[in-house]
Amino acid sequence: MIKTVFRSDDLPPAERLARFDEFQVGSVHPMRVLSDDPADFRATARALDLAAVNVVELTCSSSDVRRTPKLVRAADPELYSLVFALRGELGVTQAGRETALRAGDFAFYDSSRPFSLDIAGGRGTTTLVRAHVPRALLAMSMDDTDRLVAVPLSGREGMGALLVQFLTSLTTDSAGYRPADVPRLGTVALDLLTAVLAHHLDAGDRVPDDSRQHALVLRVEAFVRQHLHDPQLSPGAIAAAHHISVSYLHRLFRARGTTVSAWIRGLRLEQARRDLTDPALLIVPVHRIAARCGFHDHATFTRAFRAAYDVPPRDYRHRALSAASA
Repeated sequence: MIKTVFRSDDLPPAERLARFDEFQVGSVHPMRVLSDDPADFRATARALDLAAVNVVELTCSSSDVRRTPKLVRAADPELYSLVFALRGELGVTQAGRETALRAGDFAFYDSSRPFSLDIAGGRGTTTLVRAHVPRALLAMSMDDTDRLVAVPLSGREGMGALLVQFLTSLTTDSAGYRPADVPRLGTVALDLLTAVLAHHLDAGDRVPDDSRQHALVLRVEAFVRQHLHDPQLSPGAIAAAHHISVSYLHRLFRARGTTVSAWIRGLRLEQARRDLTDPALLIVPVHRIAARCGFHDHATFTRAFRAAYDVPPRDYRHRALSAASA
């Protein structure tokens, strides 16, 4: 499941640092990469997207990865990240703190303020693991989480060890997992991250119920969007993936003035509407677009689309594409 997203060995040596810098600048929270030895720079990045949590394993030559105030202003996805070294040395600087992580230590950093990662591979390379999660999913205040940025925490015992071992196993032994396991793995990773933060902040009792509920809703939304194409997506499947009862799932959505099924249907119809108006998908038949959006029955899709947009999907596509070419 883990995929290689950058490999410097595929590039001429003279281009490797510049291309890796471009790769990081184009990431979800842009960063710059500097090295004292650009001629001998090497990097390989592998990524695993678990919906709620994104995990990256990076093997890299000595370098300095920086997120500057300018880059923060340009793009801030409000991510909270954890990082630790599997091999080599690693330093984290943020919020006036600078820490050199020992073997088995990990640290947090926040995309909403400048930071730097000092990757000290010496004559070889450092391998690190980084996991990031939207801060909103943690259900903790920014004041709380700020207390832990660039602070060395132990991954050799207790909750920290569970988290480090789990993230390491995802990067070293992901072949044993199936695609259907991805959302469950994301839920486990998010729960462990939250538990570790609460442990170090002694904040377990201070996480408000409404914040926990909001975090759960966000996880459900991420799961549904990832599985929107699956016609078997149902309240039962969603509840099982999040270890809650179907009745509790329905209560969450009643509080938002809708039902689970209606919300899923609305997302699918909106995705189908966008695909129907995409010139790049002009040769894709309407029934194929419907199937890609999770509608296994074309007649049901046509009726639902007409009810939502007042015209059949075929006519809607014709009007939209005609207007775009006029």
